[in-house]
Amino acid sequence: MVASTRGRPRSFDRDFALDKAIRMFWRCGYEATSIRDLTDELGIGAPSLYTAFGDKQQLFAEALRVYDARYGGFIDAALTEEPTARKAAARILAEAPARYTRRGLPAGCLVVSGDAGATDEAVRQAARKLRRRNTAAFAAKIRADVDAGRLPADTDALALARYTMAMLSGIAQSASDGVPRSQLERASRIAVQAWP
Repeated sequence: MVASTRGRPRSFDRDFALDKAIRMFWRCGYEATSIRDLTDELGIGAPSLYTAFGDKQQLFAEALRVYDARYGGFIDAALTEEPTARKAAARILAEAPARYTRRGLPAGCLVVSGDAGATDEAVRQAARKLRRRNTAAFAAKIRADVDAGRLPADTDALALARYTMAMLSGIAQSASDGVPRSQLERASRIAVQAWP
């Protein structure tokens, strides 16, 4: 005998719906994306949205986490795979223009601009947390290079990490503004030259 399940089964693919939500937040940002926009984009009713993802704030937090792993993992990969902080920075800045202008995806970066204009402190904190984590990981790699003598002893690891991430954020914002990839690539090459 087959046991019956309670409730109605979901009639949509949650991962597919989450990816659509990620892209909507990526294009429009948290503040400009309404529940109505999300239900229209995902093709589900508000009750199904709340059941699957919780409220809009919870959906955005999950969207950020999944975006970071699915679309933004190039920063972690460079920090892990490159032998020095300088090589990691060069790789990240070289890859960023192509990453932020991929065909078929929104321009720019959800982590950089998804919380722009948001008044909800939890939403702003979720994005800040990812940005701070990336900066801290970069600073740790720079400190290791200073300790190993690969960078000058007086290198301010946190300031250099912040500089690099600020350049990366600027490239992402410029991509969102429609700056062509070739111009972003030139800017990234200049940013690398500022490294000690």
